[in-house]
Amino acid sequence: MDPGTTGGNGPDLGGNGQGESGQGGYEQSSVVQVIPPIQPRKLAKVPFVELADGRLQGVVSSGSDPKRVYVSSVAAGSHGFTCSTNNNRSCGGAGGSYWCNHVRALVAEAILQYGLDRVTRYLRVSVDQSVTTATDLEHVINGSYESMQAGMVFSRFLRHLSYLELPRTSEPVSELHWFPSGRGPGKAAG
Repeated sequence: MDPGTTGGNGPDLGGNGQGESGQGGYEQSSVVQVIPPIQPRKLAKVPFVELADGRLQGVVSSGSDPKRVYVSSVAAGSHGFTCSTNNNRSCGGAGGSYWCNHVRALVAEAILQYGLDRVTRYLRVSVDQSVTTATDLEHVINGSYESMQAGMVFSRFLRHLSYLELPRTSEPVSELHWFPSGRGPGKAAG
């Protein structure tokens, strides 16, 4: 699994580069904790969502064509958003300052996966208790449409899928060699 898609003390927490504890835990350990989703979510509509590269980003299935997917994202800080097919054809529903249904679905699934607090912290947006859904969040965020190449996010999604296709084994997997086995954060080797 890609470190940017996991929970724990990775650099994707809160946008301050110091993890949730503020102690810089990810800099002190080569192990990334995997935090389970806040709520169960269905993968058919949004198979891939992550907080990475300064964006909430992911892959969203098309509502009309089962063979088409969209790569959508919302940038942290500027709140600029984008939505296009994996081969960079713009979504017809996104533009101006209004999110398309793909961006809404992405944000809704991110809230299920990571929780509203973590998503808003990462996007650097202040919300009050009246904000509970992606639609509420859309009304608070003042971003506008911006262009972005979808290839990098789509490649990460494909790499994520390739890990699911690996056969079960108790032996080390060469692609995942950087994840030490049998040790957790703060435990010394030896």
